Parts: sequence; C-alpha cells; structure tokens
Amino acid sequence: MAPEATGSEVGPSVGQNRRAPETKYQKKLAAFLGKDADAVNMDGTLTTADVPRQFLKDVYMVGQVPLTALRVDPRISYALFVPVAHYDPDPSSSKGKLLPLLVDVHGTTRVFSSVYAPSPLRKFAQEPAHPCAVLAPLFPAGVEGPHDVDSYKVLRSRTQRSDLALLAVLEEVAHRWPGIDARKIYMTGFSGGGQFALRFLYLYPERLAGVSVGAPGRVTALDDALSWPRGVADVARIFDGVEIRRDLIAQVPIQLVVGGEDTKTHGNPGFWEWMAEMKEKKKGAGGEGGGGGGGTDLPPMEKGRLETLRELQAAWKVEGIEARLDVVPGVAHNVAEVRDTVLDFMRPLIRGHH
Repeated sequence: MAPEATGSEVGPSVGQNRRAPETKYQKKLAAFLGKDADAVNMDGTLTTADVPRQFLKDVYMVGQVPLTALRVDPRISYALFVPVAHYDPDPSSSKGKLLPLLVDVHGTTRVFSSVYAPSPLRKFAQEPAHPCAVLAPLFPAGVEGPHDVDSYKVLRSRTQRSDLALLAVLEEVAHRWPGIDARKIYMTGFSGGGQFALRFLYLYPERLAGVSVGAPGRVTALDDALSWPRGVADVARIFDGVEIRRDLIAQVPIQLVVGGEDTKTHGNPGFWEWMAEMKEKKKGAGGEGGGGGGGTDLPPMEKGRLETLRELQAAWKVEGIEARLDVVPGVAHNVAEVRDTVLDFMRPLIRGHH
C-alpha cells in the first residue's frame, strides 16, 4: 500500500476552496482518553482530492478500503467501501454531488463482512439508482477486560466512548473522502448493533437520515425515571450535556426489524443469575464488570426480541415517535435473513438523497 503523504510530500491542501477538517469529536474523544486534545489534527493526511483519479485504486482509496485504525483511538478501526463508478474524489472543483454514507454496525460476535465481497450491502452500494459508500466500524471485544463484549453497545464505558469514536471516524471520512456526505448518515445495526443504533438515535438524531434498529436483545426506554442504559434519566451527566430531543428523534425515518421466530432470550434465567454473581465478584475484586462500570452495565435479557420491539414501538407512539415495525416471517435471530427487508427500507431513503 502506498504510504500516506507527510507534510513535506504530496501535502494535502486546505486551500483550493476546501474547508479545514472538522476535529470536534476527535478532540472530545482525546480529552476523554486523557490525551492532549489540542494536539489533535489531520495534518499530512492524504485525501482523494490530492490523488489523480487514475491512481485512486492504487492507493486503496476507492473500492475496498483497508481496515483503518482511528487515529485518536487506534483500538477502534473501520472498513469502507467506495463504489468507483459513482464517487467524485474532489467535488469542490467539479461541483459534483456527495455520495450518501450507510453505516453498518456489527453485533456481539463482531462478524465483520458487510463491506467485503460477496455482500448484499456491497452490491446495494453499487446500484445506479441509489449508489452509496458503506462504512463498517469495528469495536473490539475485551476493551474493558478479557470478558467484555458489550461496552460499545451502551456508548460509554470506563475507558471507551463508542459514540464519540464513531463521530470521530465520520470526521476522518469526511476529510479523507470529500466526495462522501458524512454529515447525515444512514445507519443499520442488528442484535448488538441494533442496540448501538437505538442509543445513537437517542443521542444524535440530527446526524441520522434514516436508521434500522434490528432485533436488539435489550433496549433503552425513553423513560426519565430510569438510569442509562435502561432509561435516559442521567444522559446529560453521562454524555457531557447531551439532551434527549424527542422532537428530533420523531423526524428520523425509523425501522424496527425482527424475525417472526425471534422469541427466545439469550441464555436461561440460571445463566443470567450466574452472570450477575460473576459481575459482583469481579467488581468486588476491582476487576471488570459488564459494560465497564460507570453506571452503564446492561440489564439481563428478560424477553424475546419480537416482544421487545413491539413494546418499544408502542411506547414510542405515546411519545409521538412513529416507527415502522417489519416482522420477517419464519426467521429467528439471523441478520442475513432480514437483510433484504432492511435494504428495502433504506433504498427509497438513499435514492431520495441523490
């Protein structure tokens, strides 16, 4: 792979009608991690506007982009697919349209294939009627200890802010790929990814042009009497003053999607009792605890995902938030078997972006 340019080489330019890169969320994440926020910048970062069009594939900036570490927090990485035929590498000079961005958030097992061939999302991204780029962030397991698989789902844990990490990734993408519209994104997530998508919707509805929340095992209620992540009572304290804006949430096109046979819980009651005992022991010994502590541990899963989403849809309706509930017949907990239903929801939204 060709090396990134340094300030003394190709040297990305902020001039030529290009805006300085946004680093707001990178700085916030750096401060959370105890790093020098003032030192955060994207100096020397190669952008597609700096590369002659015929060399973009040679530097791996169109087509399949390699898995890339987030500069401010290299524990987090992201993969990107940019359809060659539909991407304008420098819209500031051509006045071309920006390519919509679809963000696909992985589940607990970190199956990470949505941008790799063969993939329905990759095929979807290249359809002429609604081309888009596809971004797949990777939040690794084990961040808060060797048994941590959940911390990214609740957006904040002891040493991780997965919400800020994604927003920082979007800043990187917007700068390095100026032909991609990263201001308002389309988001899909299934299972653990559905939990992330749901909570991201609550905190950042203004950044979403559409969201598909797929079969989350545990959800956050818009309940001002319950603490995060069960409810939203302490959101402002946990997330640095972020407010829950029900009016903005109601403006986002929302799909809730689940298999008609997705009615079982993950683990039986005995499993959840054992989990609770283990968490308490580890907390008492100063070790990891669930989502990483800080009041952000997930509750046990008490009901099937179909029932959970039906109840969530009804509760939202009382709040003035309309969501489409798609139940896929004959399907249990399987992301591949609901994918077409998700893309059917996204297709007209992304087409309308163009």
